[in-house]
Amino acid sequence: MTDRLPHEKGFHVSWDQIHRDSRALAWRLDGRGPDGGNWKAVVAITRGGMIPAMIVSRELDIRVVDTISVKSYSHQSQGDARVTKSPQEDLMGDGTGILVIDDLVDTGRTLELVRRLYPKAHFATVYAKPSGRPMVDSYITEVSQDTWIFFPWDMALQYVQPFRGRD
Repeated sequence: MTDRLPHEKGFHVSWDQIHRDSRALAWRLDGRGPDGGNWKAVVAITRGGMIPAMIVSRELDIRVVDTISVKSYSHQSQGDARVTKSPQEDLMGDGTGILVIDDLVDTGRTLELVRRLYPKAHFATVYAKPSGRPMVDSYITEVSQDTWIFFPWDMALQYVQPFRGRD
């Protein structure tokens, strides 16, 4: 037993790492779209999916990019997911040919909500936890359910006390 809080089992992702992993996601998705291997559009789940979606859209030369805003977290606590901004209706349809991108699938609640809205979309995340993995079609890296992922857009450089002892 440790005195650590659950979020202290951390996986720190640098800007370089998120870029490499997002490019790897693009390579995995390349040629898998329903239109001769092409995708119609990328929809980022804001806010975490915006950086990976931009990288995927650049790598796959997808010029149509939109967002769906889903709020489910307040700081580090997850609640009920709700849509606060939807993508263009005429673009989405049932989701056919659409790549829905997020940074992480944790419990799967966010993707479950979006999948109900666009059941034929392809859901891809950079990182996946076991509870949410069934909700995603493609991902790059799996981490344990009790790991908190620290993304570079959430971090600032500061001193951290050593795990054991003192300096």
